[in-house]
Amino acid sequence: MRRIDALAIGFGVFIAGGAAYLVLQQVGLDSASAGIWSQVLLISGLIGWVATYLFRFATSNMTYHQQLRDYTQSVIEKRWETMTPEERDHLLADLDELELSPETSSPETSSPKSSSDPC
Repeated sequence: MRRIDALAIGFGVFIAGGAAYLVLQQVGLDSASAGIWSQVLLISGLIGWVATYLFRFATSNMTYHQQLRDYTQSVIEKRWETMTPEERDHLLADLDELELSPETSSPETSSPKSSSDPC
């Protein structure tokens, strides 16, 4: 379930709880009874909403980060296939250079602060 879908369903559950209160009052229940029944419906809807969301997560639906990783990998693979051998060699040389540079070896050295920096 996409995040926007989950938010829309949750918002719909809250609207349904408020509508239930108004409908139950129109049916003839007093304010207290209508409030109790609308809260019961609201809480039941919320429990169902959370249960379905957790079920989808527990049944190995891909998370956002998995989808992003898979998409990034497919874009890289497509780009790699269209590169010439010279471009590939140049890219691999650049990656080796980055891997060996001392600036990327540790987080402290990647952005050194100068002694005149007050922060």
